[in-house]
Amino acid sequence: MVIISSFEEYKSYLGIQIGQSKWHKINQQQTNRFADATDNYTSDNGKAKEQTPVDSEFVPGYLTLSLIPYLWKQIADIRDVKMEVNYGIENFKFNQEVCVDDEVMLRAKLISISDLRGITKVVIQADLDIKGSTVTAYTGNVVFLYHFN
Repeated sequence: MVIISSFEEYKSYLGIQIGQSKWHKINQQQTNRFADATDNYTSDNGKAKEQTPVDSEFVPGYLTLSLIPYLWKQIADIRDVKMEVNYGIENFKFNQEVCVDDEVMLRAKLISISDLRGITKVVIQADLDIKGSTVTAYTGNVVFLYHFN
């Protein structure tokens, strides 16, 4: 895990991979809780078996996106901030389905950083790897705003 306490420290990671999270197993209980919270039951096991050769239930894509803040906190500890905002997501592409009981890991690379009159805006390329697969689950950019002390 990296520790970042200022704009200058953040900027030193520009263009390089900041780090990667631990592997996180997405189990059936987590998938069910997400479906209940969002009324997103599109990952029905019967549909997955009928439509693909996969013999497992798909995890909703938005569940995997919702893991970004949790996994990001395993990569970077941003300190000395008055405010932190999950500002947006850009250019995401889902490349491969994640199934129940798959393990996923987030890799993060700083692709841009700017000072907006005292507010630090960073764009992080987020790639979600699936253990045992050569294809990422998704790739895209997340945008965070920080107001350092």
